[in-house]
Amino acid sequence: MAVSMYIVVEGEDPGFDIFVNGQALARNEDALEQLAERLRVSPLLEFFSADENSMSLLLEQGAGNPEWASHLPQPQWFNPSDGLLTVRTLADFLAMAPAALGSDTQVVLFELREYERVLRKTAEHGLQWHLAVSWR
Repeated sequence: MAVSMYIVVEGEDPGFDIFVNGQALARNEDALEQLAERLRVSPLLEFFSADENSMSLLLEQGAGNPEWASHLPQPQWFNPSDGLLTVRTLADFLAMAPAALGSDTQVVLFELREYERVLRKTAEHGLQWHLAVSWR
């Protein structure tokens, strides 16, 4: 089962491409959380929020109970500048330490730079965002 961490931008269509694969980020989430704490920035999962769309995908894939889906809180939205601080700090560190995550370092760095692109556009459009997780 492949897990992916992806960006959700508020609204139906933000007007720009928000796709980021996010599988390498998900695979290395524990190491990235420890790294974020060492670098004194918020870990990526602090930007996670469950929304109806992501939870309905889980239910379609046979995970979870439909009962709890009807009691979800409203999604939390975050300022893109907060996410940019985390993403840029992690990416800058990995660029200087190319072996930090072993063979995954370069693909994680690539996905972090994609996150940076999406969050920069999100800020330019005055929108907010959160992370979601997909299990395929």
